[in-house]
Amino acid sequence: MKNLHIIAILTLLCLSCKSPDARLPESVQSGSFLKASVERNKKLNLSERKQIQKIIKDNPNKEYIASESGFWYHYNNKIENDTIQPEFGDEIHFTFDVSNIEGDKIYDNTSKTYIMDKEELFTGLREGLKLLKPTETATFIFPSQKAFGYYGDDYKIGTNIPLICKVTLNTITKKND
Repeated sequence: MKNLHIIAILTLLCLSCKSPDARLPESVQSGSFLKASVERNKKLNLSERKQIQKIIKDNPNKEYIASESGFWYHYNNKIENDTIQPEFGDEIHFTFDVSNIEGDKIYDNTSKTYIMDKEELFTGLREGLKLLKPTETATFIFPSQKAFGYYGDDYKIGTNIPLICKVTLNTITKKND
């Protein structure tokens, strides 16, 4: 009887040590989600480009420049003789207004101090600030992927919203100063 208990215990130990079988997938995806996402983004990009091109066409008195980073801008106030522009680590102070593509104000006369490329700022604005000199003002048109993209800003800017930002770079404090 004692041997029977030992055999039962050993059998239970052996069975309990068995590793679980791997679960097999119920269905195999062929990348259809990724393909659908790419198509959706292409349509969104085309739609935003058409809206931006219409704004540029409707304002022939403004000289819009296409940036290498994928947004458009024009100078409201350009300084010709100053060569100082913000670089990595410089502290800058700027003011800006943010509107949607229809021109409805989202943020008005916002002031910010920012350390170049060391703090969080949406991609388009970070790249746009690098183009400005002290006291210059420019109006930027950012497609949604250069603004807040799919996530928005969790406050007033929703998903996939192209933005128009009027930005004035007030001061630059060089990192060596």
